[in-house]
Amino acid sequence: MKNFRPTAWLLPQPVLIIGTYDEDGTPNAMNAAWAGQWDIKDIMISLGSHATTDNLNRCGEFTVTFATAETHVAADYVGVVSGRKDHDKIAKTKWEVKKADNVNAPIFANFPMTLECRVKEKLNESKTGFYLIAEIVNIVCDEKYLAEDGKPDVEKMGLISFDPIHNGYIELGRRVGNAFHDGLALK
Repeated sequence: MKNFRPTAWLLPQPVLIIGTYDEDGTPNAMNAAWAGQWDIKDIMISLGSHATTDNLNRCGEFTVTFATAETHVAADYVGVVSGRKDHDKIAKTKWEVKKADNVNAPIFANFPMTLECRVKEKLNESKTGFYLIAEIVNIVCDEKYLAEDGKPDVEKMGLISFDPIHNGYIELGRRVGNAFHDGLALK
């Protein structure tokens, strides 16, 4: 086995697109990977100082969507281009923008599933950013990504994960088992 120094290699890392409105109502988005489920209805995102964090400090509502193999180029673009420098960077993505029904934030209709969220708490807030705890207010899923049981079908979505080791994106694959069930075979 080979040893490596500690670094941000917790895998897989989601490729999330955080959607907010700028002060003048222009849709904004950024790419974030350091995030996870905080509780049943809450998520946590580690955010640096961005136009998005300015928007969150002003409004406190946002959307989170999951990047896909199909959307990865534009998803990467909103991560490498600052909303502070390019005020209307969404125009270059060609994403279809709709207003969320339950929060004051944009939904990017080109993605399979979106979480509508509201800020609950900011932890360790400083000039360089903060940890955001947010409540999931609603989940919107494009009907073409629903399974026969009417729930979202993750295998259909083509979701991607950030590879922090080689700075790439990896498409998530196929189902390999059943959670809370398959392990019972070892009882």
